[in-house]
Amino acid sequence: MQRYNILHRTFYNFSGLVSLGPHILRLRPREDHDLRIESSALTITPPASLLWYRDVEGNSVAVATFELPTNQLVVESEVVIHQYNEAPLEFLVADYAINWPFTYRSDDAILLAPYMTIQENENRTQLDEWVGNCWQPGERIETYTLLNRICAYIHQTLKYQIREEPGIQTAEQTLAYGTGSCRDFAVLFVEAMKSLGVASRFVSGYLHAKPSTANFGATHAWAEVYLPGAGWKGLDPTIGKIVGTDHIAVAVARMPETISPISGTFVGAQGARLDVGVWVMKI
Repeated sequence: MQRYNILHRTFYNFSGLVSLGPHILRLRPREDHDLRIESSALTITPPASLLWYRDVEGNSVAVATFELPTNQLVVESEVVIHQYNEAPLEFLVADYAINWPFTYRSDDAILLAPYMTIQENENRTQLDEWVGNCWQPGERIETYTLLNRICAYIHQTLKYQIREEPGIQTAEQTLAYGTGSCRDFAVLFVEAMKSLGVASRFVSGYLHAKPSTANFGATHAWAEVYLPGAGWKGLDPTIGKIVGTDHIAVAVARMPETISPISGTFVGAQGARLDVGVWVMKI
């Protein structure tokens, strides 16, 4: 077991006095048998009333409402967790899904359908050709080996790039540019999985990494795939490996744009500056 302290500070500095609308906060890590929360504190200035609920994906969501006008919004989340995912490769895949290709059982397929749906207006020729570099129809291969091969291929052939601007590249854009952020690589992996008929979803959270020139930062994004018998398993194409102890999931979603850490509205003076600081420290 590994303990982490996660400090996430967000500052919105407005150009004048504003009235804040409701803000949606997704800052609390997802608890399961691999992760337990020891303590959690959420501090907001100006003072806010909080209403907590779990969304359709099981993410912990807080809705903050405000009464006082302000020229600055500060949200500070500090969480201490216990992380038990120290042997991520210790799982068993159901016999029928050990080798690729396989088909989900009918009951599972109904529930997993949204995570395999491809939009009809998407042009996926480039993506399908790219996936063909990792697997050709008729090749018999272990399912996990194939998924890990595609994850590693993204890491090996595309250039990681920090992108501060909002928005996420499509899979086709990432392939065309040859570069992307962690969230772009996660989307590319998810779409590659869909092209193979594997249920996959986007994950946002935190990554503990030692300070270095290749440090991908403490906020991070990766993907999860559903393997029968093993459940949802995380794969991180930014580093080309299965998700382990250093990954801390906060929210999962079929559509990545729906799970930003903080979202909300304000009315008043135009213009705002955003400053974010995140620290993930081993205890």
